[in-house]
Amino acid sequence: MKKSSAYSRVLLKLSGESFATEGGYGTDPASVGYIAQQIKNISDMKVQLSIVVGGGNILRGWQAEAQGMDRATADYAGMLATIINALALQDALERRHDLAVRTQSAISLQQIAEPYIRRRAIRHLEKNRIVIFAAGTGNPFMTTDTAAALRAIETESGVLLMAKNNVDGVYESDPNINPLADKFEHITHQEALEKRLGIMDATALSLCMDNDLPIIVFDLFQEGNLEKIVAGESLGSMVAT
Repeated sequence: MKKSSAYSRVLLKLSGESFATEGGYGTDPASVGYIAQQIKNISDMKVQLSIVVGGGNILRGWQAEAQGMDRATADYAGMLATIINALALQDALERRHDLAVRTQSAISLQQIAEPYIRRRAIRHLEKNRIVIFAAGTGNPFMTTDTAAALRAIETESGVLLMAKNNVDGVYESDPNINPLADKFEHITHQEALEKRLGIMDATALSLCMDNDLPIIVFDLFQEGNLEKIVAGESLGSMVAT
């Protein structure tokens, strides 16, 4: 029997690394296909789903700045990288799984994506279309984590799902470096800020705290995790007041 969703509307944040090859760069069709399958698994659970994608597998603004590019220009280039990931995911969801998808961009790219319009995005969600938000907030110096927090709040999502790659929650230190690091099953936004745990940048975390938006941090590449979380099972780490 198909599970039902514990949430009416959620926002899923995907890092650019989720789209990458094993080396961490480029767009890997197998990775995109896996993500699309996990999303397909929840498509019949009557949950309204929006997605914010990162672009770090192609270009990171701060890295390009370190190599001599103007930071604002580098960040705009990073926004274009998120467009590539958004289109790759949209294509996989539509062609492989026949899902209704709309990509909205925070910068003007009218030939390939809708402009971000809050009311239109909500209307798509109400019609059970998946909405992919690309190009971050449309502003340099802002991360896609901040875009995820902002879009989740704007679309009145019940929870922000922070998908990680091979990290199954929030730890006191990097578990890939320190295998003895303790995992937090539940932590408040304020505690996460004070401990500087690196869940997301401080601006994004503060936005979630100020708007009482819960965050669930989980490992996307543990198959079935997304479906279990949407069904209300306790997985990963909960960041909430």
